[in-house]
Amino acid sequence: MAKKDYYEILGLPKDAEEREIKKAYKRLAMKFHPDRNPGNADAEAKFKEAKEAYEILTDAQKRAAYDQYGHAAFEQGGMGGGYGGGGAGGADFTDIFGDVFGDIFGGGRRQRASRGSDLRYNMELTLEEAVRGVTKEIRIPTLEECDVCHGSGAKAGTSPITCPTCHGSGQVQMRQGFFAVQQACPTCQGHGKIIKEPCHKCHGHGRIEKAKTLSVKIPAGVDTGDRIRLSGEGEAGEQGAQAGDLYVQVQVRQHPIFEREDNNLFCEVPINFAMAALGGEIEVPTLDGRVKLKVPAETQTGKLFRMRGKGVKSVRGGNQGDLLCRVVVETPVKLNEKQKQLLRELEESFGGPSGDQNSPRSKSFLDGVKKFFDDLTR
Repeated sequence: MAKKDYYEILGLPKDAEEREIKKAYKRLAMKFHPDRNPGNADAEAKFKEAKEAYEILTDAQKRAAYDQYGHAAFEQGGMGGGYGGGGAGGADFTDIFGDVFGDIFGGGRRQRASRGSDLRYNMELTLEEAVRGVTKEIRIPTLEECDVCHGSGAKAGTSPITCPTCHGSGQVQMRQGFFAVQQACPTCQGHGKIIKEPCHKCHGHGRIEKAKTLSVKIPAGVDTGDRIRLSGEGEAGEQGAQAGDLYVQVQVRQHPIFEREDNNLFCEVPINFAMAALGGEIEVPTLDGRVKLKVPAETQTGKLFRMRGKGVKSVRGGNQGDLLCRVVVETPVKLNEKQKQLLRELEESFGGPSGDQNSPRSKSFLDGVKKFFDDLTR
Protein backbone atom coordinates (compact mmCIF):
# COMPACT_ATOMS: atom_id res chain seq x y z
CA MET A 1 0.00 0.00 0.00
CA ALA A 2 1.39 3.41 -1.01
CA LYS A 3 2.41 5.67 1.84
CA LYS A 4 0.64 8.96 2.34
CA ASP A 5 2.40 12.20 1.62
CA TYR A 6 4.05 13.49 4.82
CA TYR A 7 2.76 17.01 4.21
CA GLU A 8 -0.73 15.65 3.66
CA ILE A 9 -0.55 13.69 6.94
CA LEU A 10 0.20 16.89 8.87
CA GLY A 11 -2.22 18.96 6.78
CA LEU A 12 0.49 21.40 5.64
CA PRO A 13 1.72 22.91 2.37
CA LYS A 14 5.18 21.93 1.11
CA ASP A 15 6.63 25.32 2.05
CA ALA A 16 5.53 25.04 5.68
CA GLU A 17 7.97 26.40 8.26
CA GLU A 18 9.35 24.29 11.08
CA ARG A 19 7.17 25.96 13.73
CA GLU A 20 4.06 25.12 11.66
CA ILE A 21 5.21 21.50 11.40
CA LYS A 22 5.72 21.28 15.15
CA LYS A 23 2.33 22.85 15.83
CA ALA A 24 0.53 20.47 13.45
CA TYR A 25 2.30 17.44 14.92
CA LYS A 26 1.47 18.46 18.48
CA ARG A 27 -2.22 18.77 17.58
CA LEU A 28 -2.32 15.31 15.97
CA ALA A 29 -0.24 13.70 18.71
CA MET A 30 -2.61 14.95 21.38
CA LYS A 31 -5.60 13.66 19.39
CA PHE A 32 -4.29 10.20 18.45
CA HIS A 33 -1.84 9.34 21.26
CA PRO A 34 -2.33 5.68 22.35
CA ASP A 35 -2.73 6.74 25.99
CA ARG A 36 -5.79 8.77 24.98
CA ASN A 37 -7.15 6.02 22.71
CA PRO A 38 -6.50 2.68 24.45
CA GLY A 39 -7.16 -0.28 22.20
CA ASN A 40 -7.83 1.91 19.13
CA ALA A 41 -5.60 0.50 16.38
CA ASP A 42 -6.66 3.19 13.87
CA ALA A 43 -5.65 6.01 16.25
CA GLU A 44 -2.33 4.28 16.95
CA ALA A 45 -1.60 4.01 13.23
CA LYS A 46 -2.39 7.70 12.70
CA PHE A 47 -0.16 8.62 15.63
CA LYS A 48 2.74 6.66 14.11
CA GLU A 49 2.16 8.30 10.71
CA ALA A 50 2.22 11.78 12.25
CA LYS A 51 5.35 10.99 14.27
CA GLU A 52 7.20 9.68 11.23
CA ALA A 53 6.17 12.71 9.17
CA TYR A 54 7.28 15.08 11.94
CA GLU A 55 10.70 13.46 12.33
CA ILE A 56 11.41 13.59 8.60
CA LEU A 57 10.17 17.13 8.00
CA THR A 58 11.91 18.70 11.02
CA ASP A 59 15.30 17.33 9.95
CA ALA A 60 16.77 19.57 7.23
CA GLN A 61 18.73 16.75 5.52
CA LYS A 62 15.87 14.27 5.56
CA ARG A 63 13.35 16.85 4.41
CA ALA A 64 15.54 17.86 1.48
CA ALA A 65 15.92 14.21 0.48
CA TYR A 66 12.18 13.61 0.81
CA ASP A 67 11.30 16.74 -1.20
CA GLN A 68 13.59 15.51 -4.00
CA TYR A 69 12.93 11.76 -4.03
CA GLY A 70 9.76 11.25 -1.98
CA HIS A 71 9.44 7.97 -0.09
CA ALA A 72 12.01 6.40 -2.40
CA ALA A 73 14.63 8.28 -0.38
CA PHE A 74 13.97 5.87 2.46
CA GLU A 75 14.01 2.68 0.47
CA GLN A 76 17.09 0.56 -0.24
CA GLY A 77 18.82 1.85 -3.32
CA GLY A 78 16.91 5.15 -3.16
CA MET A 79 18.21 8.68 -2.78
CA GLY A 80 19.57 8.62 -6.36
CA GLY A 81 23.01 7.73 -4.99
CA GLY A 82 23.05 10.98 -3.05
CA TYR A 83 23.51 9.34 0.38
CA GLY A 84 25.22 6.18 1.58
CA GLY A 85 27.22 3.66 -0.38
CA GLY A 86 29.99 6.19 -1.00
CA GLY A 87 27.67 8.54 -2.89
CA ALA A 88 27.77 12.34 -2.77
CA GLY A 89 28.00 13.73 0.72
CA GLY A 90 29.56 10.53 2.08
CA ALA A 91 26.99 10.36 4.91
CA ASP A 92 26.24 6.98 6.43
CA PHE A 93 22.71 5.91 5.52
CA THR A 94 22.11 4.37 8.95
CA ASP A 95 23.20 7.61 10.66
CA ILE A 96 20.83 9.73 8.63
CA PHE A 97 17.78 7.49 9.06
CA GLY A 98 18.61 5.54 12.19
CA ASP A 99 16.23 7.46 14.41
CA VAL A 100 13.29 6.77 12.12
CA PHE A 101 13.88 3.00 12.13
CA GLY A 102 14.85 3.22 15.78
CA ASP A 103 11.28 4.20 16.66
CA ILE A 104 9.97 1.20 14.78
CA PHE A 105 12.41 -1.41 16.08
CA GLY A 106 13.28 -0.10 19.51
CA GLY A 107 16.00 2.42 18.69
CA GLY A 108 18.67 0.96 20.97
CA ARG A 109 16.80 2.05 24.06
CA ARG A 110 16.34 -0.44 26.85
CA GLN A 111 12.81 -1.73 27.17
CA ARG A 112 11.18 -0.04 30.11
CA ALA A 113 9.75 -2.13 32.88
CA SER A 114 6.02 -2.21 32.30
CA ARG A 115 3.73 -0.11 34.46
CA GLY A 116 1.10 -2.18 36.23
CA SER A 117 -2.28 -2.66 34.61
CA ASP A 118 -5.24 -0.51 35.61
CA LEU A 119 -8.13 -2.37 37.24
CA ARG A 120 -11.88 -1.74 37.28
CA TYR A 121 -14.31 -2.57 40.06
CA ASN A 122 -18.07 -2.32 39.47
CA MET A 123 -19.82 -0.99 42.57
CA GLU A 124 -23.60 -1.04 42.90
CA LEU A 125 -25.15 1.58 45.20
CA THR A 126 -28.63 2.38 46.41
CA LEU A 127 -30.00 5.79 45.47
CA GLU A 128 -29.69 6.90 49.10
CA GLU A 129 -26.00 5.90 49.21
CA ALA A 130 -25.29 7.68 45.93
CA VAL A 131 -27.04 10.88 47.04
CA ARG A 132 -25.62 11.05 50.55
CA GLY A 133 -22.20 9.45 50.01
CA VAL A 134 -20.89 6.33 51.68
CA THR A 135 -17.67 4.54 52.59
CA LYS A 136 -17.48 0.92 51.45
CA GLU A 137 -14.92 -1.82 51.80
CA ILE A 138 -14.11 -3.80 48.66
CA ARG A 139 -11.95 -6.86 48.11
CA ILE A 140 -10.13 -7.20 44.81
CA PRO A 141 -7.76 -9.81 43.36
CA THR A 142 -4.60 -8.21 41.99
CA LEU A 143 -0.85 -8.55 41.46
CA GLU A 144 1.19 -6.92 44.23
CA GLU A 145 4.90 -6.27 44.58
CA CYS A 146 6.64 -9.28 46.11
CA ASP A 147 7.43 -8.51 49.74
CA VAL A 148 10.54 -10.73 49.68
CA CYS A 149 12.43 -9.32 46.68
CA HIS A 150 10.57 -5.97 46.61
CA GLY A 151 9.84 -6.31 42.91
CA SER A 152 13.34 -7.15 41.65
CA GLY A 153 12.54 -10.83 41.06
CA ALA A 154 15.95 -11.84 42.49
CA LYS A 155 16.57 -14.05 45.50
CA ALA A 156 17.04 -12.20 48.79
CA GLY A 157 20.66 -11.03 49.10
CA THR A 158 21.21 -11.08 45.32
CA SER A 159 20.49 -8.67 42.48
CA PRO A 160 19.79 -8.96 38.76
CA ILE A 161 22.98 -8.81 36.69
CA THR A 162 23.68 -6.92 33.49
CA CYS A 163 22.85 -8.99 30.42
CA PRO A 164 26.14 -10.20 28.79
CA THR A 165 24.57 -10.30 25.31
CA CYS A 166 23.33 -6.70 25.05
CA HIS A 167 25.45 -5.27 27.90
CA GLY A 168 22.37 -3.79 29.54
CA SER A 169 20.95 -1.96 26.52
CA GLY A 170 18.09 -4.45 26.08
CA GLN A 171 18.68 -4.41 22.31
CA VAL A 172 20.83 -6.22 19.78
CA GLN A 173 21.71 -4.90 16.33
CA MET A 174 21.42 -6.78 13.07
CA ARG A 175 22.93 -5.33 9.90
CA GLN A 176 21.61 -5.96 6.42
CA GLY A 177 22.93 -3.84 3.58
CA PHE A 178 22.40 -0.20 4.43
CA PHE A 179 20.22 -0.96 7.43
CA ALA A 180 20.99 -1.57 11.07
CA VAL A 181 17.86 -3.03 12.64
CA GLN A 182 17.42 -2.97 16.41
CA GLN A 183 15.66 -5.90 18.04
CA ALA A 184 14.87 -6.87 21.61
CA CYS A 185 17.69 -8.89 23.11
CA PRO A 186 16.75 -12.61 23.01
CA THR A 187 18.67 -13.31 26.21
CA CYS A 188 17.02 -10.77 28.53
CA GLN A 189 13.87 -10.07 26.43
CA GLY A 190 14.71 -6.38 26.32
CA HIS A 191 15.08 -5.79 30.06
CA GLY A 192 18.88 -5.39 30.04
CA LYS A 193 19.12 -7.52 33.21
CA ILE A 194 19.17 -11.24 33.95
CA ILE A 195 18.01 -12.89 37.14
CA LYS A 196 20.39 -15.78 37.91
CA GLU A 197 18.80 -16.74 41.21
CA PRO A 198 15.03 -16.09 41.15
CA CYS A 199 13.12 -15.18 44.27
CA HIS A 200 11.62 -18.33 45.85
CA LYS A 201 8.28 -16.61 46.48
CA CYS A 202 7.52 -14.92 43.14
CA HIS A 203 9.79 -17.15 41.00
CA GLY A 204 11.47 -14.17 39.39
CA HIS A 205 8.32 -12.29 38.40
CA GLY A 206 8.65 -9.62 41.09
CA ARG A 207 4.87 -9.79 41.68
CA ILE A 208 2.54 -12.16 43.48
CA GLU A 209 -1.19 -12.80 43.20
CA LYS A 210 -3.02 -11.46 46.19
CA ALA A 211 -6.48 -10.23 47.22
CA LYS A 212 -6.53 -6.93 49.03
CA THR A 213 -9.20 -5.05 50.92
CA LEU A 214 -9.63 -1.33 50.31
CA SER A 215 -11.81 1.27 51.97
CA VAL A 216 -13.41 3.40 49.23
CA LYS A 217 -15.03 6.73 50.03
CA ILE A 218 -17.88 7.46 47.63
CA PRO A 219 -18.62 11.21 47.54
CA ALA A 220 -22.19 12.47 47.82
CA GLY A 221 -24.01 13.07 44.55
CA VAL A 222 -22.46 10.39 42.32
CA ASP A 223 -24.59 8.83 39.60
CA THR A 224 -24.53 5.83 37.28
CA GLY A 225 -21.54 6.09 34.93
CA ASP A 226 -19.36 8.05 37.35
CA ARG A 227 -16.04 6.48 38.27
CA ILE A 228 -13.63 7.06 41.11
CA ARG A 229 -9.89 6.73 40.51
CA LEU A 230 -7.70 5.28 43.22
CA SER A 231 -4.14 6.09 42.19
CA GLY A 232 -1.61 3.28 42.55
CA GLU A 233 -4.18 0.70 43.70
CA GLY A 234 -4.10 -1.32 40.48
CA GLU A 235 -1.64 -4.09 39.64
CA ALA A 236 1.98 -3.67 40.69
CA GLY A 237 4.38 -2.89 37.86
CA GLU A 238 7.08 -5.23 36.60
CA GLN A 239 10.50 -5.07 38.26
CA GLY A 240 9.39 -2.40 40.71
CA ALA A 241 7.79 -0.17 38.07
CA GLN A 242 4.88 2.12 38.93
CA ALA A 243 1.62 0.42 39.88
CA GLY A 244 -1.53 0.93 37.83
CA ASP A 245 -4.69 2.62 39.08
CA LEU A 246 -8.00 1.22 40.28
CA TYR A 247 -11.20 2.67 38.82
CA VAL A 248 -14.40 2.15 40.79
CA GLN A 249 -17.33 2.25 38.34
CA VAL A 250 -20.61 3.38 39.91
CA GLN A 251 -23.98 1.78 39.12
CA VAL A 252 -27.06 3.06 41.01
CA ARG A 253 -29.84 0.51 41.55
CA GLN A 254 -33.40 1.28 40.49
CA HIS A 255 -35.38 2.85 43.33
CA PRO A 256 -38.95 1.72 44.13
CA ILE A 257 -40.22 5.32 44.47
CA PHE A 258 -37.83 7.81 42.88
CA GLU A 259 -36.29 8.22 39.45
CA ARG A 260 -33.25 10.44 39.02
CA GLU A 261 -32.61 12.70 36.05
CA ASP A 262 -29.45 14.80 36.45
CA ASN A 263 -29.96 16.50 39.84
CA ASN A 264 -33.75 16.22 39.93
CA LEU A 265 -35.83 13.43 41.42
CA PHE A 266 -39.23 12.35 40.08
CA CYS A 267 -41.99 10.36 41.77
CA GLU A 268 -45.64 9.55 41.08
CA VAL A 269 -48.21 10.43 43.75
CA PRO A 270 -51.61 8.69 43.46
CA ILE A 271 -54.66 10.59 44.78
CA ASN A 272 -58.34 9.66 44.77
CA PHE A 273 -60.69 11.59 42.51
CA ALA A 274 -62.47 13.20 45.47
CA MET A 275 -59.22 14.92 46.51
CA ALA A 276 -58.45 15.72 42.88
CA ALA A 277 -61.84 17.47 42.57
CA LEU A 278 -62.05 19.14 45.98
CA GLY A 279 -58.38 19.64 46.83
CA GLY A 280 -56.62 18.70 50.03
CA GLU A 281 -53.26 17.94 51.60
CA ILE A 282 -51.19 14.77 51.37
CA GLU A 283 -47.82 13.55 52.60
CA VAL A 284 -45.16 12.82 49.99
CA PRO A 285 -41.79 11.12 50.55
CA THR A 286 -38.40 12.81 50.08
CA LEU A 287 -34.93 11.47 50.76
CA ASP A 288 -34.93 13.60 53.93
CA GLY A 289 -38.33 12.44 55.24
CA ARG A 290 -41.99 13.23 54.63
CA VAL A 291 -43.31 16.65 53.65
CA LYS A 292 -46.82 18.06 53.15
CA LEU A 293 -48.06 18.77 49.64
CA LYS A 294 -51.13 20.92 49.05
CA VAL A 295 -53.28 19.68 46.17
CA PRO A 296 -55.50 22.42 44.73
CA ALA A 297 -59.09 21.70 43.68
CA GLU A 298 -59.70 20.45 40.13
CA THR A 299 -56.24 18.88 39.82
CA GLN A 300 -55.84 16.68 36.74
CA THR A 301 -53.72 13.56 36.20
CA GLY A 302 -50.20 14.43 35.07
CA LYS A 303 -49.89 17.73 36.91
CA LEU A 304 -46.35 18.26 38.24
CA PHE A 305 -45.65 19.79 41.64
CA ARG A 306 -42.11 21.03 42.17
CA MET A 307 -40.53 20.89 45.62
CA ARG A 308 -37.41 23.02 45.38
CA GLY A 309 -34.18 21.82 46.95
CA LYS A 310 -35.49 18.32 47.64
CA GLY A 311 -33.47 16.68 44.88
CA VAL A 312 -29.76 15.85 44.61
CA LYS A 313 -26.66 17.99 45.04
CA SER A 314 -24.29 16.88 42.30
CA VAL A 315 -20.80 15.67 43.11
CA ARG A 316 -19.63 18.29 40.61
CA GLY A 317 -21.16 21.14 42.64
CA GLY A 318 -23.85 23.63 41.75
CA ASN A 319 -27.35 24.07 43.11
CA GLN A 320 -29.32 21.23 44.65
CA GLY A 321 -31.94 19.74 42.36
CA ASP A 322 -35.69 19.57 42.94
CA LEU A 323 -38.26 16.87 43.61
CA LEU A 324 -41.03 16.76 41.01
CA CYS A 325 -44.20 14.96 42.05
CA ARG A 326 -46.50 13.83 39.24
CA VAL A 327 -50.10 13.41 40.34
CA VAL A 328 -52.04 10.38 39.15
CA VAL A 329 -55.79 10.40 39.79
CA GLU A 330 -56.74 6.87 40.74
CA THR A 331 -60.03 5.29 39.71
CA PRO A 332 -61.66 3.58 42.72
CA VAL A 333 -61.97 -0.21 42.66
CA LYS A 334 -64.01 -2.82 44.58
CA LEU A 335 -66.97 -0.47 45.09
CA ASN A 336 -69.91 -1.61 47.22
CA GLU A 337 -73.50 -0.99 46.14
CA LYS A 338 -73.86 2.20 48.19
CA GLN A 339 -70.71 3.69 46.63
CA LYS A 340 -71.86 2.75 43.15
CA GLN A 341 -75.24 4.40 43.76
CA LEU A 342 -73.57 7.58 44.99
CA LEU A 343 -71.43 7.68 41.86
CA ARG A 344 -74.51 7.24 39.65
CA GLU A 345 -76.18 10.12 41.43
CA LEU A 346 -73.03 12.22 40.97
CA GLU A 347 -72.95 11.35 37.26
CA GLU A 348 -76.59 12.36 36.88
CA SER A 349 -75.87 15.65 38.61
CA PHE A 350 -73.25 16.31 35.92
CA GLY A 351 -76.00 16.09 33.31
CA GLY A 352 -74.95 12.73 31.89
CA PRO A 353 -71.66 11.14 30.82
CA SER A 354 -70.47 14.26 29.02
CA GLY A 355 -71.45 17.11 31.27
CA ASP A 356 -70.17 20.26 29.58
CA GLN A 357 -69.52 22.35 32.65
CA ASN A 358 -67.96 19.68 34.86
CA SER A 359 -65.91 17.89 32.20
CA PRO A 360 -64.53 20.53 29.80
CA ARG A 361 -61.84 18.22 28.40
CA SER A 362 -64.42 15.54 27.57
CA LYS A 363 -66.60 18.13 25.81
CA SER A 364 -63.59 19.45 23.87
CA PHE A 365 -62.65 15.91 22.83
CA LEU A 366 -66.19 14.99 21.73
CA ASP A 367 -66.51 18.24 19.79
CA GLY A 368 -63.24 17.42 18.02
CA VAL A 369 -64.42 13.91 17.14
CA LYS A 370 -67.72 15.26 15.77
CA LYS A 371 -65.88 17.79 13.59
CA PHE A 372 -63.52 15.10 12.33
CA PHE A 373 -66.37 12.88 11.12
CA ASP A 374 -68.30 15.85 9.70
CA ASP A 375 -65.25 16.77 7.62
CA LEU A 376 -64.97 13.18 6.32
CA THR A 377 -68.56 13.17 5.04
CA ARG A 378 -68.33 16.46 3.14
